[in-house]
Amino acid sequence: MRVITILLFLSVFLQTAVAGPEQLLIAKANRAYAAGAYTDASATYKKVVSMGLESPELYYNLGNTYFKMNDYAYAILWYERAKRLDPANEDIDFNLRVANNKIADKIEPLPELFYKRWYNGIVTLFSTDTWAGTGIIFFLLSLALGAVYMMSRVMMLRKTGFWLGSVMLLFSFFCLFFAWTGHSLVQNANEAILVSPTVTIKSSPDEKSVDLFVLHEGTKVQLKDQIGSWYEIRISNGSVGWIPAAALEKI
Repeated sequence: MRVITILLFLSVFLQTAVAGPEQLLIAKANRAYAAGAYTDASATYKKVVSMGLESPELYYNLGNTYFKMNDYAYAILWYERAKRLDPANEDIDFNLRVANNKIADKIEPLPELFYKRWYNGIVTLFSTDTWAGTGIIFFLLSLALGAVYMMSRVMMLRKTGFWLGSVMLLFSFFCLFFAWTGHSLVQNANEAILVSPTVTIKSSPDEKSVDLFVLHEGTKVQLKDQIGSWYEIRISNGSVGWIPAAALEKI
């Protein structure tokens, strides 16, 4: 289990010289975590979340705190939320794998088409902000090279400016497209984590309907539909069914 690096976590929030309420709460939660008071630490971190602060480090800390309390369902929930904000973070991936190994359900996913797997791998290689920032840099470089093409009287510089500027513009397009795709994946990934110890999946949104199969806490599901207080879910092996909304937490 990889341990949180307090200094890295604090650096995210050191944006002003005077500590605000969020920074004070984070410092309090860090002290509680270091002292082994994980219940207090989780409650304080969640206060920061309720104040509207969102960061992969904060969510990662919450995941670690719940992991220390052996609450693997909520550890997975917060690791998944952290991963959405920073999909390339190796520490988040590692701890998420460790937490998933602790839960009861080991569901074999359906095979994914190779080109879709490769494409999603490229999109999630960096965060959306990183792709967008890189795209903007390439676009600015293409503008600068375009200016060289337009203003230079030296034929070699004009050719270099034109062709290299075209390549930079193409790179910019791809980076911005990957940023848009990554953002869409996050916005449209309607997923949740089961937080009830054991849940019987039903054939319809009714307690009296047929029992299909049983799932346990920590399992990730895709939300397909909602009727009242019931969700239709799909798990990674393709099985579908209905589950009470109280049994899950949305990622």
